[in-house]
Amino acid sequence: MGLSKYQKYFPPALVLSALVLFFVAASFFNPTARAQKLKQLPPPPPGPRFKPKPTPTPAPTPEPEYEVLKVSSNLVVVPVSVTDQQGQPVLGLKPSDFQIAEDGQPQEIAQLGDPEQVPVDIALLIDVSASVDARFVFEQKAAADFLKQVLKPGDRATVFAIDQTPRMIQPLAPAEVAARKLLTVTPAKGYTAFFDTVLAAEKYLDESSKSGRRRLVVVISDGDDTARIFDLFNRESNRGNYRLSSMDAQLQFIERAQDEVLREVQRAEVTFYSINPSGSTMHLNVRTARSERGMERLAQATGGAAFIPKNDSELDAIFQRIGSEIRSQYLLQYYSNNKSGSLAFRRIAVSPRSQPQLHVRAREGYYPKAK
Repeated sequence: MGLSKYQKYFPPALVLSALVLFFVAASFFNPTARAQKLKQLPPPPPGPRFKPKPTPTPAPTPEPEYEVLKVSSNLVVVPVSVTDQQGQPVLGLKPSDFQIAEDGQPQEIAQLGDPEQVPVDIALLIDVSASVDARFVFEQKAAADFLKQVLKPGDRATVFAIDQTPRMIQPLAPAEVAARKLLTVTPAKGYTAFFDTVLAAEKYLDESSKSGRRRLVVVISDGDDTARIFDLFNRESNRGNYRLSSMDAQLQFIERAQDEVLREVQRAEVTFYSINPSGSTMHLNVRTARSERGMERLAQATGGAAFIPKNDSELDAIFQRIGSEIRSQYLLQYYSNNKSGSLAFRRIAVSPRSQPQLHVRAREGYYPKAK
């Protein structure tokens, strides 16, 4: 029986189709072959990148306007010494026990400071001129002991020699250092530059002693300035003017110099103490007597004290009294209600409120600091 044309070619075609399907399936299920195929493909094109629009900077919010208030306060600190009728320090007083006025206007005491909490800077001035040669060593040792006994940690002392020109022996230093340096000073035979040495010490304290520290000048001298008088006399003599040879002219010159020193000491807010070892012999000379009164005036104006020992044996007791006074002072603090803005000298008056028998010493006033 003969095969039709379709039946004749169908089996080979079927076989060929089966082979094609086999190879296709093999290549699909073979990972290696598929990986190779995939590796040959080019990488896909990068996706579109969008650049973000910048965020607009917000307009600055205007700051609220405030009214600027300038507050000018003038805190005044007044060291006050209070003693009884026997000259002994009186302790335990309260702010209500004091009354204080500035240029006649009552002031409200803001605080009563503790002197133990306020450090002290002392300038000790010792006369090395010929007039003190005989007792110099005794005075020197008494002054050195005073520094070591009175000064505490945090306190400092500077030493000046009252010589023909002012000489700083030791800048501000602890007690032991200053006392040791003081003992190295030797007496001289020249004139006495008393006023210039006080001014040099006052200026040094004003520049080196920070605000908030108590400033004291303790002087061992008769206060007689021979250096200025000698210098001025020579200059005037060279001009043919001999009027300074008269005692009246010398006393007038001394008083003008004392006024200058007083003004500068008050400006620096320094408390002045003096010890005149000349004793009663100071009255033998009109000029030396006037010089002593000048030291008393400085002490009174600044709230300090002036002492005239009868003999050398009283020196230690005087130094002890000064030290006790320094440690027992009341520190009255008030905010001045004077709004004038003037830099002129302002007078202070401190008195006990209800115990009139007590003796109160305080500085006479102060110069306001420029704002």
